[in-house]
Order: sequence, then structure tokens, then C-alpha cells
Amino acid sequence: MNWKSFVFGIGIGAAGGYLLKEKLDDSRLISAEKVLKDVKLSFKKEGGIDGSWIGMKPEDYQKHSVSTKVYKGGISRRKNGELEQYEFVADAYTGTVVDVYPLV
Repeated sequence: MNWKSFVFGIGIGAAGGYLLKEKLDDSRLISAEKVLKDVKLSFKKEGGIDGSWIGMKPEDYQKHSVSTKVYKGGISRRKNGELEQYEFVADAYTGTVVDVYPLV
């Protein structure tokens, strides 16, 4: 066997392994639509919703020494005739809401 062929084969195998890992990681993500649906259900317990949005592409997020991928989105509603807007951050693997904060 030729050394060049051997090294080339190792390179192709490593690249293929990396691409497979990335594909498997993406398949473990919960869909953004499901995360938004769950957040909306939680907000509806306190009243109606005027609008909502979510970023479809997960983003890297780090808080202290913990890092993960998250979806960021928002909810708007009227309370006592005034518009309230909130943004949320939800874990892309579990759908758990990591943070919710009002926009002022």
C-alpha cells in the first residue's frame, strides 16, 4: 500500500466522521415550532397572546461555564390595554426555557 493513499484514506474517514457527527447532533434538536408552541401554551395560562416569533436556527449560548444551543424568540400580549413584550431563550435539545425577560 502506498503511504499517500493511506494518509488520504485517513483524511477522508476523519472528514466523513466529522460530518456524520454534525448530522447526528442536528437530528437531536427539537424543532423551533414545537418550542414556540410550548412557550405560547405557558403564556396563554395568564391571558391571550397578540403575536409571537422564534428564530429557526439554533444559536450558541453560554451562561457561566455551561454552553448549549438555544432558540431565541418573543411573545407579545395586551394586559390592561397596554402592550407587553417578552423575549425568551429555550434550550434547543430539551425545549426547556432558560430565560424570559420583558422588553421595555
